[in-house]
Amino acid sequence: METSRAEPTTMKKLILAVILTVLAGACTNTLLTPPKTDFNVLVFSKTAAFRHASIESGQRAIINLGAHRGFAVTTTEDAQDFNDQNLQDYHVIVFLSTTGDVLDVEQQRVMERFIQAGGGFVGIHAAADTEYDWSWYGGLVGAYFDGHPNGPNVRNATLSVIDSEHLATKDLDPTWARADEWYDYRSVQPDLMPLLLIDETTYKRAQEDPAPEPRPIAWYHAYDGGRAFYTGLGHTTASYREQAFLNHLYGGILYAVSGAVAPPENRFSKIILDTNLGEPMELDVLPDNRLIFIERRGNVKIYDPAVQQSKVVATLDVYSDQEDGVIGLAVDPNHSDNHWVYIMYSPAGDAAQQHVSRFVLQGDHLDVTSEKVVLVVPTQRDECCHAGGSLEFGPDGTLYIATGDDTNPFASSGFAPMDEQAGRHAWDAQRTSGNSNDLRGKILRIKLEDDGTYSIPDGNLFPRDGSQGRPEVYVMGCRNPFRISIDQRTGFLYWGDVGPDAAADLATRGPRGHDEINQARAAGFFGWPYFNANNKPYYRYNFATQTSSEAPFSADHPINDSPNNTGTRNLPPAQPAIIWYPYVESPEFPMMGAGGRTSMAGPVYYFDDFPVNDHKLPAYYDGKLFTYGWIRGFIMAVTLHEDGSIVRIERFLPNMDLANPMDMVINPNDGLLYMIEYGKSWNTQNLDARLFRIEYRPADRTPVAGIDIDSSQTRLSK
Repeated sequence: METSRAEPTTMKKLILAVILTVLAGACTNTLLTPPKTDFNVLVFSKTAAFRHASIESGQRAIINLGAHRGFAVTTTEDAQDFNDQNLQDYHVIVFLSTTGDVLDVEQQRVMERFIQAGGGFVGIHAAADTEYDWSWYGGLVGAYFDGHPNGPNVRNATLSVIDSEHLATKDLDPTWARADEWYDYRSVQPDLMPLLLIDETTYKRAQEDPAPEPRPIAWYHAYDGGRAFYTGLGHTTASYREQAFLNHLYGGILYAVSGAVAPPENRFSKIILDTNLGEPMELDVLPDNRLIFIERRGNVKIYDPAVQQSKVVATLDVYSDQEDGVIGLAVDPNHSDNHWVYIMYSPAGDAAQQHVSRFVLQGDHLDVTSEKVVLVVPTQRDECCHAGGSLEFGPDGTLYIATGDDTNPFASSGFAPMDEQAGRHAWDAQRTSGNSNDLRGKILRIKLEDDGTYSIPDGNLFPRDGSQGRPEVYVMGCRNPFRISIDQRTGFLYWGDVGPDAAADLATRGPRGHDEINQARAAGFFGWPYFNANNKPYYRYNFATQTSSEAPFSADHPINDSPNNTGTRNLPPAQPAIIWYPYVESPEFPMMGAGGRTSMAGPVYYFDDFPVNDHKLPAYYDGKLFTYGWIRGFIMAVTLHEDGSIVRIERFLPNMDLANPMDMVINPNDGLLYMIEYGKSWNTQNLDARLFRIEYRPADRTPVAGIDIDSSQTRLSK
């Protein structure tokens, strides 16, 4: 293999010469060092059929681009370099006028895994004349070669830019006349986003049947977890001396790499909007860009960016002992028309219950007299813990409601609380999470009606007639699903479930405690209190005799024989978590670290779903799920395959200080991430309990460490 980062060979000497030439113009009589590289590009130019004379010129041009633009370039024509260990060093693979069958079956699988892990692809010219029997590659490159005119093959043609904002076309004139070899294509993929159109009437003769309308000659698309850019330009040697073409190619590389390389952390700023909050719980965004959030002891607040202040718009009368209070909030998807917001709270009084209620919000006034109680969840207030409380709307307008198991966890040695003794019902999670006829330890899903009632949507876990369980139940078997989110494209439900406390496995009881991130692609039972993590089973334990069953519970056939169970005995098969981790470092997910555990699920971000602006989350995070940890103070970005399975997990802004992150939303008006922090002290108002947003700054600037303060906001620049 030939690389600009190793000892010189013929090609390496060429790369070194290019770098030295670039740097020599900038300094003399100083030590010459290579430029800092932001990402690594592998240029592959193996040919198994026709070989273009421009390949070597193309290699030199891309090497020169890297030297000028700050990325490292490796060139190779050895297919053996397509192995997992080698490709992990690269962010983008360029197929430079490859032809024919250039990779064997195993090398093809390696290439597929590279793209599925978020890697980028750039195809130049004859990359479309490659691997006709590999349909996955045909989808990646976007189309296959289907001939070109001859006599001569290189002709002058007129191109037009149809996307002037894309990186690959933003520096081009709207109309571009140039000479090249112009391919026709077949098997054109339907999801391609064209960048350049070519007018066939400007280069094809009448007898060559030119298309009457311009058709694509360069395009891009997201593909199987990664990003792909293709240009049909680049046949001629002269192309690689043409600045417009080089700008076009560089922009394509940048597009491809934007899905593979995390932006530098110093491009993000934490903008503090409000501080000294009193146990903030959930946050949402109003259509006019104001932020509404709740505090556990009763306050409903709105932050108005126009005046850069928060104000209390209502105070609810609540029971706030244990973990109760105002615990859930969601703005109606049609709020602009109906002015409704939904709040989950624990009403003051003798009745132990949670209410999910609808209120009218007009301007800065939440009318508490407008309350319509939509759903009542009976609870108990004798013992702590686990109220849950998150509210979220799905893409179909249904409301999801998270409820905790409402069970005391402190008399079970950190294992599953299943005390079936008389008078110990509050210590038995089988009566709630494992009970199909109880609304606790669940994620409910209902269709709201205009009169303040609700109906049962299709697809919940139990029939509408209640014959097998409460029809509101979408997910059962939760311990404390504290924060939930719904992928607004796929409808997949995500939640963090705060796990039990056992520090080590015990052969007669079950696994040590794990926190979970769960994903429900359909309704199901997710295990608690019989299973934890990836269906690690507990044993049935007799708290009176302190003896265990001979065999653990079966994930395929879980059975609830508790005398406190009022629902079905035979439960659905248990579904495993997609991420799980204990107090110590997880062997499966070591990036989650070690320490206390309070797992939460945030949104899935889609770059194109939000208005164009410079400060929204960059395209690198497109399609990624955000999760976060209240105790450990981290945010993770989880890359997903199209089917929802995990590709990789990485820290998001690892150096940003977080004082127990409590909720996060992506503002539909600007694509920025907004969050609230609970603060480092429990059950009290905290100076470090804050409302803030994370702002991306793409323009080149010198990273600044410190605090910039204006009259209304504190800016923490990382």
